[in-house]
Amino acid sequence: MPVPTLAFHDGRTMPQLGFGLWEVREAARVTQAALEAGYRMADGAAFYANEREGGGGLRAGGLPREAVFVTTKVWNDHHGEAEAVRSVRESLGLLGLTHVDLALIHWPCPGQDRFVEAWRGLIRAREEGLATSIGVSNFRPVDLDRIVGETGVVPVLNQIELHPELPQDELRAKHEAMGIVTQSWTPLGKGRAFDAPAIRAIADRTGASPAQVVIAWHLALGCAVIPRSTDRERLAENLAAVDVALMAEDLAAIATLETGHRTGPDPSKLG
Repeated sequence: MPVPTLAFHDGRTMPQLGFGLWEVREAARVTQAALEAGYRMADGAAFYANEREGGGGLRAGGLPREAVFVTTKVWNDHHGEAEAVRSVRESLGLLGLTHVDLALIHWPCPGQDRFVEAWRGLIRAREEGLATSIGVSNFRPVDLDRIVGETGVVPVLNQIELHPELPQDELRAKHEAMGIVTQSWTPLGKGRAFDAPAIRAIADRTGASPAQVVIAWHLALGCAVIPRSTDRERLAENLAAVDVALMAEDLAAIATLETGHRTGPDPSKLG
């Protein structure tokens, strides 16, 4: 089955399933391998410090530019209008691209209280053709309300930590009400739920791996999802999760796994 696409409120679309480059050291090799496996969305960031290598992998993959959806993110030390524009330009230089398909603010950093300025910078980046679409990452409902209230521009996407132990029901409902796509980072929750009876039972019934079950759960929720792997076979396995069909009772069973556990920082406390 082909990877489904999700529509943004700005009229653009993105593949629902892609691959992430956080902590990927051999980004050129992994990016090329992912494209050869069939992925068409690459999620990167300035903070990952591997954009030059990732760009090399994009070129080695041999696909037309318009065939691959590329994301970058503005790091916390570039909050501010001019700084955010500069960050996107710097990422483009490293990637070897004239534009990215999506530029995000990586974290709101409420302690700095400059994310509205950074958002104005991404609006400028979009207007200047540096980014086709713009969004945010790790933003809370209060942060979303503020940037929209002060600029009138709604992000197309909010990338948040989301996995069976942290399903983010309230924030996903907020996104739906605002027309914002939810994208899941650390979507496998570092495998903490893989041995849960609910996941194992679904895996046994479908013949899928626990990782595929969890990725299929994200897809069934309507989330975009960016699992990470450096292994060619695991990349292919993750992509094959689009063929795993879950039933309503599967979703209900996975919903019981919520614990509120975070694998990463609390957005209210970082920065």
